[in-house]
Amino acid sequence: MTDSSQMEKWNAVLRNDASYNDQFYYAVKTTGIFCRPSCKSRPPNPDNIAYFDTADQAKSAGFRPCKRCKPTRERMPDEEWIAAATAYVDHYYMNVLSLEALAEALHGSPYHLHRTFKKIMQLTPVAYIQQVRIEAAQRLLIETDLTVSDIGTRVGLPNTPYFITLFKKKTNQTPAGYRKDHPKTNGEMLE
Repeated sequence: MTDSSQMEKWNAVLRNDASYNDQFYYAVKTTGIFCRPSCKSRPPNPDNIAYFDTADQAKSAGFRPCKRCKPTRERMPDEEWIAAATAYVDHYYMNVLSLEALAEALHGSPYHLHRTFKKIMQLTPVAYIQQVRIEAAQRLLIETDLTVSDIGTRVGLPNTPYFITLFKKKTNQTPAGYRKDHPKTNGEMLE
């Protein structure tokens, strides 16, 4: 593909140009989703895009159709969409991540994501984000000598008082108490 061809496609994506629909599809590597050029989702980082001539090529490359623009004219099964949501959270939990940001990344509405996520996972997306962050914090408390404040920042909770409060709510212990009760193993597995 020539640079001018790629630039033309990128401009079509930026303009949500429906005249390019069915001429090509673009996939977002960070979300695993592919769209039509007319998709109204926020434009992705151009470094994270792959272009395909057909929807079948995008699907064969492992991408799932967008729930917003429905590039295959089929609806993505809810289970697949929520699997994409959990994979996204598992990978990006340390970033600013709200229900709205997650819905935008997955090309859906916050309301629909919340409702579908709760139906499939039996917890809300925000509760899942918190769960993943607290589990990561638990690992860091055991495996590192980082301060509680640094750990909070690394797991996406830079407000230290909020991080401590949430950690205690989820584990019934403060981070310092958890670290004390779970000493470092120095690389050895406890039996």
